[in-house]
Amino acid sequence: MTRVYRQAIKDGLCLGFLMAVISGCAINPVSGQPEIALISSNQEKQLGQEEAKKVEQQMGLVEGPVLTGYLDTLGQRLAEQSPRRDVTYRFHIVEMPEPNAFALPGGDIYVSRGLLPLVNSEDELAGVVGHEIGHVAARHSVQRISKQAPFAVVFGVLSGITGLVSPLVGSIVGGVGDLAQGLVFAPYSRSQENEADQVGQEISARAGWDPAALSTFLSTLEREVELMSKGPRKPSFFDSHPATPDRVAKTAAHAKELQRTAREPISASREAFLARLNGLAVGAPAANGVFDGQRFLHPDFDVFIQFPEKWELKNSPELVAGVAPDGEALVALKAVGKGTDPLDGARALEKAGGSPIVEHTQQIKIGNLQAAHTLLHADNNLVVDLTWVAHEGRIYQLAGIAPKKRFDSLRPTFDTVAQSFRPLAPAERAGIREKRIRLVKAHAGETLDVLVARSNSIWSKDEVAVANNLTVGGQLKEGQLLKIAVSEPYGAKSSR
Repeated sequence: MTRVYRQAIKDGLCLGFLMAVISGCAINPVSGQPEIALISSNQEKQLGQEEAKKVEQQMGLVEGPVLTGYLDTLGQRLAEQSPRRDVTYRFHIVEMPEPNAFALPGGDIYVSRGLLPLVNSEDELAGVVGHEIGHVAARHSVQRISKQAPFAVVFGVLSGITGLVSPLVGSIVGGVGDLAQGLVFAPYSRSQENEADQVGQEISARAGWDPAALSTFLSTLEREVELMSKGPRKPSFFDSHPATPDRVAKTAAHAKELQRTAREPISASREAFLARLNGLAVGAPAANGVFDGQRFLHPDFDVFIQFPEKWELKNSPELVAGVAPDGEALVALKAVGKGTDPLDGARALEKAGGSPIVEHTQQIKIGNLQAAHTLLHADNNLVVDLTWVAHEGRIYQLAGIAPKKRFDSLRPTFDTVAQSFRPLAPAERAGIREKRIRLVKAHAGETLDVLVARSNSIWSKDEVAVANNLTVGGQLKEGQLLKIAVSEPYGAKSSR
């Protein structure tokens, strides 16, 4: 076996006789070198499609055509220069307030809404998107999966977490935590990050953008991390990636080695690029509902609900939930379908679970709204308190979940939450506000202090400085265009 093994190395074959037999060799599109491939290209695409559905359902996508169409145009121009062309690249803006970008196996690439306010030019955005194309091109996710769970991959165990606590409860709460399987946010190795930086810069240069802009953006991102942590950056997820100052230096050096293709940008000027960001929501978008203390208000669905004090709250496109301080109880609200009969919610759950539910369900009223209520005993020592409410053509499901030993003490809490469901009062709706990016022109010699006060920016001078890649103490030029954030009344039509 040793002689065969050494001969395999000598001949340049994939390492590992067993894995070679199972999956064969593959040539990496970026390195041109053979590598162990535990999943095929088709399996990679299928896995990416499954994860893309979870991202859309659990995180949500920005649907406004102004930015999404622009990102796709930019992304496709970059994808034309990718060293890997056997995948279909798709580009999305994900509803995530933190600055981030990520790629899934098979070509789906995401830029978070929270990253865009930090971008100051089309070249910088091209650098970020090119970096993510680099991860896909080099099959970094496949390499990560192959190293972490080879036998699971070989035998087809590729799905995420099957349910939160049981199949029944999992279907009720809608898969909270599925993204924890790590294909989206698991860290790349240092060498993979560096390779994606280089590939992305090379792609950007060939597509006509400045490859040095990636270095500029990484520097801005480092400033943002330091600002948000109120001091030196603390140990975090990013410690498994190359240190940002190191990446800034490496990408700046690599940019000098590249020849940029002469090509017109998509945005004619920096001002034209910034205009695309005007009106972008910052932080949690009101279109997904907002928290006011322990109250949840959804302006588009006209829904109010009161969660218990000190419960930790979570909001996603699928549901809004509260978790007890000890983590042993959960209340979740979600829309389960269209209709006017609350028993339709029980019928749908009965059909999905195959167990009789409707016959044990009692029709009730919550305020002036038609509702239905039942108790379910799950097969893993859990009790589920279920209420369905019909409101404005939709059926809403409220689920209170607790261990049997705790249920009696928590039942009044579940009932109080369910009874709090109601339409919004006019004053509540009018009071809903959200933060948005707006553009302001500086006056000659003006400082950031003065501009922030004059423009009613809710960002501090330090936040404005980072977002615009400026120094805090410098003087501004006449007509210089800056991004600020302002608090505005929510209007459903203003979302981009």
